[in-house]
Amino acid sequence: MTSRRKFLKNTILGSGAVMTASVFPFYIKPSKPRIEPEILGHGDFTYRIEREWGNLNPSNYPVNNCHEMVMDRKGRLIMLTDHPKNNVLIYDTAGKLMESWTLELPGAHGLSIVDEGGTEILFITDPGQGRVLKTTLDGRLIMELDHPSTIGAYDKNNAYRPTETAIAPNGDIYVADGYGSQFILQYDAQGKFIRKFGGDSFLQLDKFKQVHGVAIDYRDPSNPTLICSARIKNTFKRFSLDGKHLEDFYLPGAFISRPVLDGENLYCGVCFGMTEGNYNMQLNRGFVTILDKNNKVVSNPGGTAPEYIDGKLQLMMQEKPIFKHCHDVCVDGDKNLYVCQWNAGGIYPYKLHRV
Repeated sequence: MTSRRKFLKNTILGSGAVMTASVFPFYIKPSKPRIEPEILGHGDFTYRIEREWGNLNPSNYPVNNCHEMVMDRKGRLIMLTDHPKNNVLIYDTAGKLMESWTLELPGAHGLSIVDEGGTEILFITDPGQGRVLKTTLDGRLIMELDHPSTIGAYDKNNAYRPTETAIAPNGDIYVADGYGSQFILQYDAQGKFIRKFGGDSFLQLDKFKQVHGVAIDYRDPSNPTLICSARIKNTFKRFSLDGKHLEDFYLPGAFISRPVLDGENLYCGVCFGMTEGNYNMQLNRGFVTILDKNNKVVSNPGGTAPEYIDGKLQLMMQEKPIFKHCHDVCVDGDKNLYVCQWNAGGIYPYKLHRV
């Protein structure tokens, strides 16, 4: 006697987004998670990897690149891809697909979540199209920021390729132009332009080389600040909310993605790497780096152990060929990590189970 599985397909159309729930056919995962025995990381931040955690049927849920992931208050993991068939895949922590939807963005890159008056909303960037979109959790478009050349912030010949956003306590929106002219642009909650700061320079402390990410640092509740990633400089830069440069955190060898704050710690994917004797940016290398409340590196899952000599952090490199290009890290309530990778052959996110 042959038994057949029944699947339910529900497609909901609305307001420029397509959302799919419980869609046929799912990728059939192993009945038990395949968690590898090898321990990754250092000190108090060690993990075991589950590579198949996020796997889906690529015919129905293709991903070019898994760019970024955030967690909502329900514990759902919302992941952004740049495949226009499904810009957003929403998982539970066991790796089951819960929903998917798309805005048909060919270059969806940056994803931020914020609570706005009790309602969670998303900000999405597409560098190729020069767009910053504000949406509901199910993909309904709420607002799109004006292109800076239309509001006097940029000349028409200035490149604008926004990679990330961060939202301040008062609702101000900070946009990192990481693939464009290297500014942080500040808008109010209604999308009115306030100022820009930064710009393109290897040497000047208050300027960037690839300001890939930006986040609000709430670790001092009385004095929130901005943490910005200057990827080519291997440096996190701290700014005041009105754009004044305050300090740098140099991470030699780490071509960092965006900063992710969780509790007292800062997590980040390292998207490229170096090798001994070749200190240029190299493809197919990456790891995760974790900093403590004093912005000292305490663990590098997939990378070499952090070492300080006379207070100076030494060169960090990939130690194990586990990751190709770590583009983002998401932290759940149990402090497990979910790693999104760029240019990694269309693979889905890995889960790092905290040991």
